[in-house]
Amino acid sequence: MLWLFVFFLVPFLVLGRISIAESMIARPPYSPLWERGSDGSLEIIASLDNYRFLLSDALYRNAYLSSFRVAAISTIFALLIGYPLAYYIARAPEPRRSILLLLVILPFWTSFLLRVYAWIGFLRRDGVINNILTWAGVIDEPLVMMQTDFAVYIGIVYTYLPFMILPLYANLVKLDGALLEAAGDLGASPTVTFLTITLPLSLPGIVAGSMLVFIPAIGEYVIPALLGGPDTLMIGRVLWDEFFASRDWPVASAVAIVMLVLVVLPIMWLQSVQNREVPK
Repeated sequence: MLWLFVFFLVPFLVLGRISIAESMIARPPYSPLWERGSDGSLEIIASLDNYRFLLSDALYRNAYLSSFRVAAISTIFALLIGYPLAYYIARAPEPRRSILLLLVILPFWTSFLLRVYAWIGFLRRDGVINNILTWAGVIDEPLVMMQTDFAVYIGIVYTYLPFMILPLYANLVKLDGALLEAAGDLGASPTVTFLTITLPLSLPGIVAGSMLVFIPAIGEYVIPALLGGPDTLMIGRVLWDEFFASRDWPVASAVAIVMLVLVVLPIMWLQSVQNREVPK
């Protein structure tokens, strides 16, 4: 509770206070919530105009929708890649399992920024991928991969793939092998065994991994800024522009509050559903 209070509730209240203020050319660049009039009375300045502005401006709606789309697609690809890897690691014998887990964690030993920059060398027109494809005769002209949504998807999936693999592995490694053997003894094919036993029992790991990828991907700024183009509109870039380029802290705070509500409320609902489904 103390951790949530210091690192979640307090910043949330600070952003909420700024979001109902007015933008000013001052330090700090927003108005106080009240002023004392000439007669000594207190005049409330706070308003919800910044939230009304978000609803009326198509830029912010499109940024939210684009962020959710990119995060959802990236999460799906991370799941499609991460599930087989996690399943293979969970079924691997020791000491191979420890080595494979080390390979999954190994990218965390390198700077996040350097790993994203490395993809520029792979995806640009004279990069590694285009050079290999040209040398092999697969393409005649270099492919345009940089500054596209494709490059953003690759960057997000590559960066957050370990966050998908590790919860899935933790769930799959606890799967009782006797259940799979019993299904095989009863005549179930490997496909039927996977769909009726392995997949349902791994749903908590799927949900946990998907949330760990989806939530940070929504507000991602570095990857779209480095790998995406000018048409790659995500809410992280909008927040950066509002805070540091436009210096409109009240609108930027309102954008952050709305994004937080849109992300946290579904997660709270999902958590409550899971808690009701847990047998007492």
